Amino acid sequence: MPTPTAPHPRRLAWASRNFRIQTAATVVSGLGNAGAPIATAFAVLNSGAGTTEVGYVTAARLLPTVLFLVVGGTLADRLPRHRVMVAANVFSGLSQAVLAALVLAGDVRLWQLLLLSAAGGAGYALYSPAAGGMIMQAVPEEHAARAFSVFRMGQNASQIGGAALGGALTAAVGPGWVLALDALCFLVAAALRFLLEPESAPAPSGGSMLRDLRDGWREFSSRRWLWVIVLQFAVVVACVNAVEAVYGPAVAKDRLGGAGAWGLAMSAYGVGLVVTGLLMVRWRPRRILLVGNWGVFLFGAPALALAVAAPLPLLVAAMFLSGVGVTVFGVNWMVALRQEIPEEAFSRVSAYDELGSYSLAPIGTALAGPAAAGLGLSGALWACAVLCLLLSAAVLVDPQVRRLARRSTEDAPEAVRESAPTP
Repeated sequence: MPTPTAPHPRRLAWASRNFRIQTAATVVSGLGNAGAPIATAFAVLNSGAGTTEVGYVTAARLLPTVLFLVVGGTLADRLPRHRVMVAANVFSGLSQAVLAALVLAGDVRLWQLLLLSAAGGAGYALYSPAAGGMIMQAVPEEHAARAFSVFRMGQNASQIGGAALGGALTAAVGPGWVLALDALCFLVAAALRFLLEPESAPAPSGGSMLRDLRDGWREFSSRRWLWVIVLQFAVVVACVNAVEAVYGPAVAKDRLGGAGAWGLAMSAYGVGLVVTGLLMVRWRPRRILLVGNWGVFLFGAPALALAVAAPLPLLVAAMFLSGVGVTVFGVNWMVALRQEIPEEAFSRVSAYDELGSYSLAPIGTALAGPAAAGLGLSGALWACAVLCLLLSAAVLVDPQVRRLARRSTEDAPEAVRESAPTP
């Protein structure tokens, strides 16, 4: 079987100016974002706090994300999406700059970490639905799989560099400089997104925001394959966040050598994302969600490696496999949404998707420390690994998840075209 390669430059004619700018801005902001969770976790641990406080700070970021996502989705379907993204990036950059200054001053308090983490979560809630809608607008449907693969390769490549740089800088000069770099990346990304050209705006609904929210919910809830997977991800994301934001840094500090080791593990995760992105440029499976969900089985690999006290090389391999799974699922999920969701409702549906997927994450991270105290760190990690595995199997019971098919594929006219199952 030939090795997958990146698309030839002449084949990028489908990549519009907005697609290129949005991809570049995502790479820039991703460099800072990949290192920021490592820096934040070690800022908490270096202050003398423990895993419980790390969980609280992570939950403080996730809670506003959950609360404001549907507001962000509604705004993104009513206002120019590129302007919403710029405002959100500027807000996040400024809040992260304040946090960096406090950490560098050496006298950061827990309440300050909680408040500024919450500000970052609110910024993400406003940004994410608009970003999803913008990238969907910038890509023709017949090139969706290729475009999303290229986009995620850029996004994921920054995960490698950002995690490695974040871990190394946190170990070498402290977490404050990593947070300052994240703030700078947000502001550069905002400047790039300011150059985006408005796409054809969604038709105004003429109604209130409340009516728009109800219409978005109707689009979301009428598709069983959609909300079944979102329910699955509510638990899976809570487990993955607890592992990556709380348990992983704690194990790295106690047993693996600190922030540098955890940064290396996160970089391996990024390598898995990028390598699989190369595959997904060429591979267009017909059963979109069936294949995507096979990737979810790999999400629990890092928890399993940490639970059995695996040495660093095995943890790195587990993180790599997790990255493979995330890209296999993520590209197929984006293709399914691009194919099935009306453009004028996409940001609202995307917001309900993320709202459901993140709904338990604040609780999961806040309870990560107490769970480790009650079950033992190994027991809590085993629980996360088993839940990821069981839910990955359970969602395949739904026939719509198994049968949802790609209606058309670029470079594959012989593919069978069929409609999605009727909800």
